[in-house]
Amino acid sequence: MSSSWAIAAVTATLRNLLQGKMPQLDPVLQDLSVTTRTPDTARKTMTGTSLNVFLFGTAVNAAWRNQDPAPSQGGPASPPLALNLHYLVTAYGRDDSDQDAVSHRVLGAAMGVLHDHSVLGADELAAALANSGVGEQAERIRITPLPLGVDELSKLWTAFQTNMRVSAAYEVSVVLIDSQAPARAPLPVLARGANDEGVHSVLGAAPTLTRMLPPRSQAAARQGETVLVEGSSLSTVGTVLRFTSLWRPQPPTLPLPSVELAPVAGPGPGQLVVALPELADDALAWGNWVPGFYSVAAVTAQSGLPPLVSGAVGLALAPTITLSPHAPATVAVGDTVTLKCSPRIGDGQNIVILCGEASVAPDSVDNPASGDPGFASTPTTITFTAPNAGAGTHPVRLRVDGVDSIPVTFTGAVPAFDSAQQVIIT
Repeated sequence: MSSSWAIAAVTATLRNLLQGKMPQLDPVLQDLSVTTRTPDTARKTMTGTSLNVFLFGTAVNAAWRNQDPAPSQGGPASPPLALNLHYLVTAYGRDDSDQDAVSHRVLGAAMGVLHDHSVLGADELAAALANSGVGEQAERIRITPLPLGVDELSKLWTAFQTNMRVSAAYEVSVVLIDSQAPARAPLPVLARGANDEGVHSVLGAAPTLTRMLPPRSQAAARQGETVLVEGSSLSTVGTVLRFTSLWRPQPPTLPLPSVELAPVAGPGPGQLVVALPELADDALAWGNWVPGFYSVAAVTAQSGLPPLVSGAVGLALAPTITLSPHAPATVAVGDTVTLKCSPRIGDGQNIVILCGEASVAPDSVDNPASGDPGFASTPTTITFTAPNAGAGTHPVRLRVDGVDSIPVTFTGAVPAFDSAQQVIIT
């Protein structure tokens, strides 16, 4: 079993290997010293030829990281930590000037030893550091050159804050450090399903949604409008569309409940149509909807079986606004403008008012108290200061959590800006 000493054992084995083999290749290297210091301290108190082996990086081995849990007596154990070790081998001559290029002979001897001895043996690993267990691992530890460009070497030596020296990089892999986490022994399964009915077999494909299309190619839908739903294996029998708001209240409280709406058949195959409830016609809608983004999934009931739930697609619900006094109102720069928004804005939602091309933060955002008599039908009241957007008529939009109100009316022959959502700045 390989312990946390494995990295130290590999480093010590490399040092012992180079110290023992290199002097045999060149008589000039009889006084060679092999160290494992950081590059900025490699030559401190050192004289004569030397070689420094520095571990400058580690990387998780991609081939081993997704291995299945290892079997053990107590149950499946966590897979080992598999590492590739990156070493920088730096050669030094007799002195710092190195006029006779002895450092080149040191580097050549080191590279020759690592080339001829590219696999570390179990006995070498055990001799370098007893009880590390790395020599007993299933994978052999191999030494391979690690190509580094000039830029990479330059960055390394800059980080070391010392002068660049003759050097070469190597990768040593793979080093396995066994996990110390206790083995897990899951309990047996007592029942599969509520009544131990086992695996359910379903004939036919499950419903799939691909996109939601608001009317008239709008970027978002509004309450009271119909939305075209596209997908596959869609049916109106036993199917509802589940709308879940992505808004989360701040400070955290219970999120809005999901709303389920029954669709009707669409104009073509693989299409459904769903109508978003009009706030005036649905007493519960005021408490179930906020402007912003929603995830929508198709839920199909099955007799005696759990329902089939499709993957979710997104839908933007735009706020509907009215200005007070009735637009187009004439205001001066700095005047207070009031608008009302439905559905109501939730606590913590991000709000921006767009007046023409100018963006303005709201001065106040007021929702009715839950005990008010008109709570079930009262919109949010927002005030803002008319910006210096230039004299003229400006459309007003409300952006809630990234979804803009729609300032366009489609009642005429061609779309036009809605005069009820405009201000005239003097």
